[in-house]
This record gives sequence, C-alpha cells and structure tokens, in this order.
Amino acid sequence: MVLMKTTRTVLAVGSLGFFLITLDISIVNVALPNITRDLGGGVSGQQWTIDGYTLLFASLLLFAGNLADRVGAKKALILGIAVFTLASAACAAAPGIGALVAARCVQGAGAAVMLPASMALIREAFPDSGRRARALGVWAVGGAVAALVGQPLGGLLTTLDWRLVFVINLPVGIGMTLFLLTVARSPVRPARFDWAGQILAVVALAGLVYGLIEGGHLGFTSPAVAATLVIAAAAIVAFVAVQARVAHPMMPLRLFRSAGFRLALGVGFAFMVGNYGNVFVTSLFLQQYLGLSPLHAGLVYIPSALFAITGNLVSGPLTNRFGPRLPIVAGQQMMVIGLATLVATIHLRSVPLVVLCVIPIGAGGSLAMPAVTGVVLDGVDPDQAGTASAVFNTFRQVGGAVAIAVFGSLIAGSPAFLPGARASLAIAAALLLATALASRRVRRRATGC
Repeated sequence: MVLMKTTRTVLAVGSLGFFLITLDISIVNVALPNITRDLGGGVSGQQWTIDGYTLLFASLLLFAGNLADRVGAKKALILGIAVFTLASAACAAAPGIGALVAARCVQGAGAAVMLPASMALIREAFPDSGRRARALGVWAVGGAVAALVGQPLGGLLTTLDWRLVFVINLPVGIGMTLFLLTVARSPVRPARFDWAGQILAVVALAGLVYGLIEGGHLGFTSPAVAATLVIAAAAIVAFVAVQARVAHPMMPLRLFRSAGFRLALGVGFAFMVGNYGNVFVTSLFLQQYLGLSPLHAGLVYIPSALFAITGNLVSGPLTNRFGPRLPIVAGQQMMVIGLATLVATIHLRSVPLVVLCVIPIGAGGSLAMPAVTGVVLDGVDPDQAGTASAVFNTFRQVGGAVAIAVFGSLIAGSPAFLPGARASLAIAAALLLATALASRRVRRRATGC
C-alpha cells in the first residue's frame, strides 16, 4: 500500500512538472500580441519571448540531466521548481520587453532542471518497462492537459491582464513542492560536471538562435549575424570534440551507438518543429491576421488538446501490444496530414478549417511521443536515465527554438503574412514526413500487456 501510494505520488508530481513546463509555452503564445502592445519589441520581441525560455531550456538540459543523476532526482526537481516559480513572478512584474525576456531565460533554466528530474523520478518508481510505458502515457497527459487549458486559459487571463499568465504558475509550483515532501530520497551517482561542454553548449545554441532570429530582420549578410552563426558553428564542433575527450561528458557519445536512440532524437526534433511551429504560426494567424481576440484564439485549440489527451492515454497500451513502431509512425503521419491540409487551406481564412487541421497535429504528436520516450529510456542503463532523457529533450527543445526562429524570420521577411506562414508549415510537414519514413526502422518488440 505504501509502495502504491509512493508510485502514484511520483507520477502525480512528474505529470504536474510536465504540465507546468508545457503550460508556459501554450499559455504565452496567445498573449504575445498584447505583450507587444504594452512592452514593444515587434515580431523579434515575440520570438525572443518564446525562444528566451526555449534557449536556456535546451542549453541547460544536458547539465540538468547530469545534476539529476548526481544529486538525486527529487532534490533536482525541488531546485528546478523553486527557480521556475521565482522567475514566473519576475515575468509578471517585468517593466519592459528586455526584462521579460531575461526573466523568461531564467524560467527556462528552471524548466530544464525540472524535466529530466521528473522523468528520472518516474524511471525509479516504475522499473518494469510495461508499467513504465503506461506511466509515461499518463505523464504525457500533463503536457496534453496544459495544451488543453493553456490556450483558452491564456486567452481568458490575457483579456484581463497578460501578466496573469505568469502569476498562474505560482500555486502550481507550490503544490508540486508539497507533493514532493512525501517522496523518498532518490539515489545519487557522483560525477564531475562538464563545465567546458556546458559553456560551449550555451554559446552554440545562443549563437544559432540569435543568428536565425536576427538574420530574418537584419539580413543574413549582416556582419553581426554572420559572425554569430560562424561562432555557433565553431562552438558546435568544439562541443563534440570535448564530449569525445573528457572523462565525464555531459552528453556521452556512447549513447549514440544505439540506432533507436539516434532515431528517437530525430523524431523528437521534428515533433517540436511541427508542434511549436504550428502553435506559433496559427496563433499569430488567428489574432494578427484574422483579428480574433486572445480568448477566441485560445478556444480554437480545445478540440486538438482533447484528442491529444486521448492519444497520450492510448499510446502506452498500443506500445505494449504492438511495439513502439506503430504509434511512432502513425502519430507522425497524422501530424503531416494536419500540417499539409493547413498549408493547402490557410488562404481560405476559415477558423473552422483551422480547428479541424490542428486536431491531427495534436493527436498525432501525443500518440508518438510517449512511445519515442520509451525507446530512449529502454535503451540505456538505469543510472543514465537522467542523462539520456536530457539529451533527448535537448534535441526536442532545439527543434522548438529553431522552429520559432526560422518561422518568425520567414513571416517577418515575407511581403505578406500568408506566404511566410505557408512556407513555415510546409517545412514542418516535410521534416515530419522524413522522420516518419525513417521510423519504419524502429524494431518491433513484444512487451506484453
């Protein structure tokens, strides 16, 4: 009875963590036009409001995975919640766009610590792969519920005051901390931090995102943009070299020996390009192009989020019965259908069509992601669960950051909104189609029911 209570508590905390992390993407998207109206910054400011969070999230995930292994998943999760909650308060009080972006960066750092710690905590509580697959499906529901309530809740709160979209994080963070007080201490694995790798990772990702965002506004021939992209490329090469040589790398290259792990990284990257890119583009389309209010724009995503919850719950049983290939391939194909249909119909300016198109995007992603996460965790030793999940989620978040940077630049650099939006959504669809075809190589496995 005590064990059952502990596993349920861990699953509840992990799901709440994923809820909180995901909420701060979906809830902020619909607030972007109002934030720009009050704080300025234009399209570039909107991109940085999203990517400031995503950039630090992606940059620090590898460090956070190592931290979760070293100090224990429970302690790391408490630290991440504290940073995230305090940064949310700073976002709500931001006097200008610069202060908001800075606070969003700190918020992303807190989220980075939370995510691998929550996944490692679930790995500890559910050592059996079959039960873990079902638990990961429930854990993923946290993100789906955040997507369900995030857009309409963000629209409602923005109608009152956009600062409330950050205040809402405070009670959730406090609630998670109270839950964690009842969870047993996590095991630790002493290891040295890879400071050289961490610094190079931040330089590489910050340079890449800056170059892509500002390149769309200043031009990619701008000396500052070109120099930044060159520095980012050099930092990426140096990062890989460091990881191959240091005794305690933050991203052990031996993880990449697994074909399933490599494929999962590509799928995670493509999923976030399609997911983040879709929400960013359609939110701007609904509000700035069609003139919908934040609340009405948020309501557009409710059907998609409802189907996403179903997809998360179905993914675990499907994986246990048929293996991960079926939900991974089928889920990505559903996303391709939704994105391609959106590209073909966006010129009709029909809100009902947008509602129908985003349904398979949300449902397909929710069907695929728990199975992909299972592929990642099944392929590593238990003591590397935090590091492996951090590498996986780093690739995911880099996909989201690149999507916002590139798609925002395409929209800003286009003479009209629709051509840039179409190009953005078409890129996402093409990338997901490629990874769906590659996912056919995922091995079947029978894990039982």
